[in-house]
Amino acid sequence: MRTAIHQFKEMKARGERFPVLTAYDYTSAKLVEQVGVPLILVGDSLGQVVLGYESTIPVTTEDMLHHCRAVVRGTKKAHIAVDMPFMSYHAEWPEAVRNAGRLIKEGGANSVKLEGGRDLERAVRRMVLAGIPVMGHIGLTPQSLNQLGGYRVQGRTPEAAASLLQDALALEAAGAYAIVLELVPAPLAKAITERLSIPTIGIGAGPHCDGQVQVFHDILGLFEDFVPKHMRRYATLADGVREAVGRYAADVKEGRFPTAAESYDMEEALAEIARRS
Repeated sequence: MRTAIHQFKEMKARGERFPVLTAYDYTSAKLVEQVGVPLILVGDSLGQVVLGYESTIPVTTEDMLHHCRAVVRGTKKAHIAVDMPFMSYHAEWPEAVRNAGRLIKEGGANSVKLEGGRDLERAVRRMVLAGIPVMGHIGLTPQSLNQLGGYRVQGRTPEAAASLLQDALALEAAGAYAIVLELVPAPLAKAITERLSIPTIGIGAGPHCDGQVQVFHDILGLFEDFVPKHMRRYATLADGVREAVGRYAADVKEGRFPTAAESYDMEEALAEIARRS
């Protein structure tokens, strides 16, 4: 059985912090689940760390479906949440519900995540009524990067802080089971977390959120184009990958790979027939 949305609320009630990581393929999802991470996010951050875009904006619903299916195939216990990409839920709510439904039905996800606050309250309500669990996302919303003018901490003025709190309360009232707080000052994230009965999941939002989410490629040091302040590297695998690939390339060039140990043999009589053919 996969982790259900009510279990995250129970973790919050117990004061139990929980980790969240992104994954975009079968192999990495399998590894993440093996260490007990209960919630895996198929993030639209795949646009940058997998597809090489400058932002998440070019990512399509078909991209998310493709990667979500791979993550689902690599897991059995983790709850799989998937990002709804830019413009898949911003128009009319019936279209938003249909696109969310595709991610659940065709992608195999257990829930969807979307960026925005009070403006999405109706869409969230309709999704929840349709049986689609929804995770909210407020603060820095990467899909609004062009409007926000870059990756900036949100909620630093009294008015902005109050607005974010109202967004969080509206999403909770609409039926969201959790809310991501991105690039929000730690005191504000603490205040929002204490006001909500549903869990908050922080990324660059300080230590007081109920859960924390990071990008798989960031914490492992695989993605080097941009290093966020809020990220802690737990490994520098890019160095190891370069070293291993470099040794492989050198072995091929110098004739050290493959050897007999990496080759398949056959009976000499059959080999002779092959040589005469």
